[in-house]
Parts: sequence; structure tokens; C-alpha cells
Amino acid sequence: MELHGLGVTSAEQRLYEVVLGHPDRTLAELADLTGFGRARLRSVLRSLSGKGLVSLTRQRPARVAPAPPDLAIEVLGLRAAQEVETARIAAAAFCARVRQPARPGAPPVEIVSGRAAVADRFHQLQQIARRELLFLDKPPYVVDPDGAQHELQRRLQERGVRYRTIYADDALGPAERMEKLRQLAVAGEQARVLGGVPMKLVIADRRLGLVPHEVPGGPPVTETAVLLRESTLLDGLVTLFDTLWEQATPLWHDWPPARAGEPLSTKDQQLLALLAAGLTDQAIARRLGVALRTVERRVRHMMDGLGARTRFQAGLRAAGRDGWKAM
Repeated sequence: MELHGLGVTSAEQRLYEVVLGHPDRTLAELADLTGFGRARLRSVLRSLSGKGLVSLTRQRPARVAPAPPDLAIEVLGLRAAQEVETARIAAAAFCARVRQPARPGAPPVEIVSGRAAVADRFHQLQQIARRELLFLDKPPYVVDPDGAQHELQRRLQERGVRYRTIYADDALGPAERMEKLRQLAVAGEQARVLGGVPMKLVIADRRLGLVPHEVPGGPPVTETAVLLRESTLLDGLVTLFDTLWEQATPLWHDWPPARAGEPLSTKDQQLLALLAAGLTDQAIARRLGVALRTVERRVRHMMDGLGARTRFQAGLRAAGRDGWKAM
């Protein structure tokens, strides 16, 4: 239900919607409309009243009036935000109280061991970010990038956290993966691609970082990572990210429809992204699971739409210098 995140149960939301549609009804009438027993109805109404969503008149028999949803829901949202901030302050006080004082000269690092622990730190690091997350993304993965991680990133982007991701070229494809990446870009992710990404990395608000500890010749999926707090080492990794970002190629452009009014399909957007990544037609065909001739035909079609004679010219025009324009 939509109001669950504001502490409203499914039963409460159901009753509130009934009251909105049938204002000023008696308890007996609401019991008939909802199918709730009298005891349950009174219990849910008390909870709704406490949250400011309904009120009971003083007349006999009492009637139930709904609060305007735009005002009532905004108040609930403000209250939830205050509770979150209070909890955050309390948690910070707890951490300050139990944290062991750092030894002089001790490195600001924590070794995280075990696949489950690494996955937990990976998710926690994203959840505490308030402004920005920097990613170097390359396989293999400890968590499924297209499962729970995809949904977590979408939620955090909706909350206003900015994701800047540099993908290794082998992190692209197949077609289902490309579509997930396209959805993240539509939701606000700034994505670039770079051949030879040197490592996996995530940095939250430039103050916390997580780096998998990859051992040459070790297991295919890393089981150990290093958690870094504010330090010159973390500053160096931020600088590394910024340097790689300047070298990387934008993965997506906001390509508008072709000149003739033909909309640019999702498949063509995926194709252009893989072309931007520098993949050959053969590699693109393998990533998208299509025949080589299909790739060649679609590239030719897009070049014709751009009025380009060469791929280089098409790239310039698709990037917005001519023909199609980036949004």
C-alpha cells in the first residue's frame, strides 16, 4: 500500500479510503462498507484518529469525517522525517559512545570478511549516503546487480542521491542488463564507460569507501573488502575516480527522435551505448543476442537518419553537435 512508508497499515489505508469516499458515515455504516467487525473498526479508527487522518463528530450516533489527504499526508511525512532525523542523531550518539578510540597512527580501515558481510557493507554504504555515490563497476559481483541492488539504487535516486558510475566494458550486456542500465540512466544516474577499469569501488559522500580485496589467482568472486574512512588514502581514491571519469566515455545520450519523426527505440539506444563503449559489431551482436547482420543493418539505418557517411561523423552528430541533439 502507498502509505506504508508513513506508518499507515493496509487496514488503516483501506478504511481511510472508504471514509474519503463516504464521509460523515456512522460506525455501523462503515462496518457494512468495509466488512470490519465493530471491535476492529473501533481499533483502526482510533489509530487513524491518532494520525490525524479522521475525526469523530460529537453527535449521536457519531460520524466519521476524513481529513483532507493533501494536508494530512504532508503532516505524516514531516512527522516521519523528524523521527528519522531523531533516530539518526540517537544512532550517532550511540556510535560515539561505544566506538573504541583509535590508536595513534592506526590506519582508518576495517577489513570486512565473508561474502554476506561484504554484501551488507555494500548496501549499508549506499543507504547512509545523503548526496552522492561514486562507483567503479566491473564483474564479478558479490550481489546481483540487476536484482535487489537495482531496486535499492532506484529508491535512493528517487530520494535525491546522485549516482556517478564508471562501467567497465565487460559490465555491459546482455540486452536485459543494458535495459536495466538504461532505466537507471532515465532515473538520473550519470554513467560512463571505460576499458580497463582497474578495480571495483564505491564511495559515499566522499567520506566512506568500500574496496574489494582482489587477490590475483583467487576465487572468482571476492570474499574480502576494505572499508575506508576519511583519510588521505580515501582522498586518493576519489582523485582516481575523478581522473577516470574525465577519461571515460558517456554511456548514454538523451537522444531525441530521428529527423523523420521516427522514435529512437530502446534497442537502438542500447546499440548506441555499446557503440559509444567502443565495442565491435561482433561484440555488440553477442551482448544483445542478435545476429551480426541485424547490428550492421541497425547501424546503417541510424547513420542514414543522421545523414552521416562515417561512424565517426555519426557519433559527433548523435552526441548533439549536428543532426540529433542531446537533451
